[in-house]
Amino acid sequence: MENPPSPTLYVRNLNEKVKKDELRRSLYYLFSQFGPVLDVVALKTQKMRGQAFVVFRDIASATNALRSMVNFNFFDKPLRLAYAKTKSEALCKFLGETPGSKPMEKKSNREKRKATDEAGKAAKRVAKPSGGATSSSSAAAAAPAAVATSAAPSKAAPEKPNKILFCTNLPEETNEMMLEMLFKQFPGFKEVRLVEGRSDIAFIEFGADAESTTARDALQGFKITPTHQMKIEYAKK
Repeated sequence: MENPPSPTLYVRNLNEKVKKDELRRSLYYLFSQFGPVLDVVALKTQKMRGQAFVVFRDIASATNALRSMVNFNFFDKPLRLAYAKTKSEALCKFLGETPGSKPMEKKSNREKRKATDEAGKAAKRVAKPSGGATSSSSAAAAAPAAVATSAAPSKAAPEKPNKILFCTNLPEETNEMMLEMLFKQFPGFKEVRLVEGRSDIAFIEFGADAESTTARDALQGFKITPTHQMKIEYAKK
């Protein structure tokens, strides 16, 4: 009997020769394309060898990943995926719960309501007449000057399509295999080329301009890590 849908995926049949840190990083990169990943749990204990848990923020992301990545060739072994039986600690923390307790209201929601209430009170105070007609007229007089001095943004020339993509803002730990996992899901993928001495950039080659464009549009702005949002451009011809 299959487990009910869950934000946490149970991953099996992992290559046991891969080091734990590299495994966690690679799983994070691989599954982040389907939605925000809160945590990746990969232990090297005898009981957990070849297994891991990938914790998404929501069920929709986990379901999309499960359907797309089952039997995906990961470190030369096909992935085996299923919904996890229990809710992870990372997900409970995100939801403001403790394992086994009833759901609590998220702190962020409480803070949002508090901020809204304070903003409403402030608006009422501002709405009261203060005898400050001078300040209003000064602001009105300053507005045209501000508009006049602001220059209209210039439109950048459109990029010329190229079958080779240029990726920037990559994290230091980026390697060829991690980028290959992201891009080889798109038709026409050929290879990843890293630049010696530069871990923050890479070139991705496809068979045709149209194929590279599809990959560029799909992965533009993809967050490889929470602090690194990948930027993709066509390589200069």
